Amino acid sequence: MTRERHPHLSIPHMDPAVVVAGVSSPEVSRLRTGAMTGSFRFWFASQRWEWSPELYRMHGYAPGEVEPTTELLLAHKHPEDRELVAASIARSIEQGLPFSSRHRFLDTTGQQHTVMVVSDHIFGDAGVSVGTSGFYIDLSETLASAERVAVDERLPELVEARAVIEQAKGVLMRMYRISAEQAFSVLAWRSQEANVKLRVLAEQLILELPVLPAESPVTVAAFDHLLLTLHERIPRTP
Repeated sequence: MTRERHPHLSIPHMDPAVVVAGVSSPEVSRLRTGAMTGSFRFWFASQRWEWSPELYRMHGYAPGEVEPTTELLLAHKHPEDRELVAASIARSIEQGLPFSSRHRFLDTTGQQHTVMVVSDHIFGDAGVSVGTSGFYIDLSETLASAERVAVDERLPELVEARAVIEQAKGVLMRMYRISAEQAFSVLAWRSQEANVKLRVLAEQLILELPVLPAESPVTVAAFDHLLLTLHERIPRTP
């Protein structure tokens, strides 16, 4: 019997109305047709995928219309990103690692989506990683709409906590190579989904940074060079 132990992720099928609590009914209806997040599970041994209804819709399918497989998933990937995603999935299977990525895919209508995939382990009874579960986060207009809702509702909090939120945005930008706007979208989504104030979430992220593995010497050396030579690449004003 396999049980899941990943306390940081709530994987059961996600309702956009819950994710963006407080959104008006018409906005919820619009979000249902273009889900901003979708959850998944992937089992290493059987290579079996489970998709939430929102992830089906994100790809352009009705829930349960097709069986999600690695082949189907890769077929939807943007041609320039397909090899990268295939390598990431293979690495997850071989090393028992969560499947995380930032890439583009095309839905059944040909519309391009830029998504960030964040996930965690599924552990079996013996404490061994047997799969991965997580979320697809659409970094396009749908998520931007949720961001605007969060801003409108929490503007006083944002003004008061701007410094720590900017720090958290910087961390996400570096880790996932996303823009400042996309980083804020991710923070706003997690705040809404977890029902935690955005400032508190940002503070906790900064607090837990020391538990991450240290950067490799190669990365640190590259950053040293970048820092020490920044002035050489700044355009001179007339």
